[in-house]
Amino acid sequence: MRLCLIVSCCLILVTSQILSAAEPLDLKAELSRPIITPQNSLDETQVYLERRIPKLPEVKTTKDWDALAAKWRQEVLEKVVFRGEAAKWRDHPLTVEYVGEPMRGPGYVVKKLRYECLPGMWIPALLYVPDKLADDKAAKVPVVLNVNGHDGKGKAADYKQVRCINLVKRGMIVLNTEWFGMGQLKVDGFSHVKMNQLDLCGSSGIAPFYLAMSKGIDLLLKHPNADSYRVAVSGLSGGGWQTIFISGLDPRVTLANPVAGYSSYLTRARYGSDLGDSEQTPCDLGKYVDYIHLTAMRAPRATLLTFNAHDNCCFAAGHALPPLLAGCRPVYALYGETDRLVSHVNHVPGDHNFGQDNREAFYRAVGAFFYDGSKDFDAKEIVCEKAEIKTLDELLVTVPENNATFTSLAKSLAATLPRAADVPADKSAKQEWQAGRRKLLAQIVAAKDYNVDAEPVAAADSPVAGATTQIQRFRLRLSNTWTVPVVELTRGESKGTTVVVADAGRAAVADDIEKLLAGGQRVLAVDLLSFGESKYASRDWLWGLMLDTVGDRPLGVQAGQLVAIARHAHDTDRAGRTVTLHSIGPRASLITLVAAALEPQAVGDVTQRDAMVSLKQHVIEQNRGVSEAAELFCFGLLEHFDVPQLQTLVAPRRVEAK
Repeated sequence: MRLCLIVSCCLILVTSQILSAAEPLDLKAELSRPIITPQNSLDETQVYLERRIPKLPEVKTTKDWDALAAKWRQEVLEKVVFRGEAAKWRDHPLTVEYVGEPMRGPGYVVKKLRYECLPGMWIPALLYVPDKLADDKAAKVPVVLNVNGHDGKGKAADYKQVRCINLVKRGMIVLNTEWFGMGQLKVDGFSHVKMNQLDLCGSSGIAPFYLAMSKGIDLLLKHPNADSYRVAVSGLSGGGWQTIFISGLDPRVTLANPVAGYSSYLTRARYGSDLGDSEQTPCDLGKYVDYIHLTAMRAPRATLLTFNAHDNCCFAAGHALPPLLAGCRPVYALYGETDRLVSHVNHVPGDHNFGQDNREAFYRAVGAFFYDGSKDFDAKEIVCEKAEIKTLDELLVTVPENNATFTSLAKSLAATLPRAADVPADKSAKQEWQAGRRKLLAQIVAAKDYNVDAEPVAAADSPVAGATTQIQRFRLRLSNTWTVPVVELTRGESKGTTVVVADAGRAAVADDIEKLLAGGQRVLAVDLLSFGESKYASRDWLWGLMLDTVGDRPLGVQAGQLVAIARHAHDTDRAGRTVTLHSIGPRASLITLVAAALEPQAVGDVTQRDAMVSLKQHVIEQNRGVSEAAELFCFGLLEHFDVPQLQTLVAPRRVEAK
């Protein structure tokens, strides 16, 4: 729906700067004048997210809650975790291979192993087993999956080894797994920002993370001494995220202890320190559940939420913990199990840690929930001998040289993409084909249809002398959601309208705009979301992931903004001419192509400088991460469209490289 509010002549009367020919025009300076505040994009994004993040519904019976929790689990697993090729990985059989000689400790043995979490992807791990189980085949003992976070030492981190040793000395079977991008798996192909390459190909980048954990639990429960009623998961930071993600979705986990690992998406919208890596914000998760949901979905199973009072990284207790408890306590109360949701705040040292105080809190929870609070269970940490703490080299577990990574999986998937039928030769059939493909593209990018409200911005100072150029500045309010700053420039009678979008922002492309003005074009220089004046001051790509997780796509938002501006420019063109889109840079080139493909009426030709030739080449083959530009990793786009396929939707309008 379009709203044509103000014609160009009115804007000229209100804000026009008629520049004389006395002195040359400093076009760059004119384009650099601020139109919106530096916080504008962030403020609007925060409000937008807060409206979209799901809230916990009020539920009055455990039956109703169980039904809701089951529904959310199914939605997340089917619509977030196991999409595309990842659906085939779900039932891949567990394969475990033991490597090298076991290492012995006082009262326990450590077995080196690797397990295949999906075809061709092996996870190094260590299995800690009490010696006493060798002579007691019938004994059933708790099992613990210890995951680790963003620690370069990975499974060799001393605080993690101490935790494993303390648990095995108390008679439990413990699995110490390696995490992607850490320890032995600290390779470029496992960089977390590369998981989004899988998203681009239409397969869930979050799936390997989930499978690494679920297969680890499979491994533990296959042990003949495993007690399936006593299954725990614990971890720090990224390990805390892993803990709540698997523990909220896998009912087999009966005790979860996430440590400084997450907060509600609502909390994150206001605390930038809590914006996590790609795995923390998987595509579409926030469309179905928030992290409060994942925590509440554990009811009535035991959960210990551990946070640090003065966390110097993220998820500080003061802002992260209270919303989780407030949201989840009523759910536990439905079951009469409020004592099974407990929390611990570490004050000394209080920084980002899983130190002795936090570990002892976990041991206490193990004693309370796995050993019925037995007085014989001592939660005080057992001092480890120096020889028990091994080095990274000592804990090395070999994996195949061709071990699959996020990037190798993405390259394999991309090899047969995009999947697109040939363009029909018949004109009528081609138009019908384009309409169907246009609808598919709109679904993939979650296209938005914005109406436009133009707000003129008066000049703050006297006009600058220069060539006879009219300059108007205004803010375009799009559906009362986004504000896009626009500089409109004309020089004499215009021959047409060109909307300019640039990777570096409008102020950096004065030369391009000067050429267009000299050619008789009315120019609208715009900064779309995440560009130029509309760029977030910091954590740019993480805010893009936040839009992704609530079901939007940065690419769809940006293309929607551009379409709305093009329609507005078309409506305010005195001759009713279509608008040319001109992009400078690879990011802008993709956005303009998508916008032109979606809007065949207002948009005419597309001209591009430094354009992307191929999405597959630019992202997959050049091995880019989502931290470079969130909109380039739109879920499933490459599955159906690369640059040539987008160009076929623009035809018969021209796409020309300048």
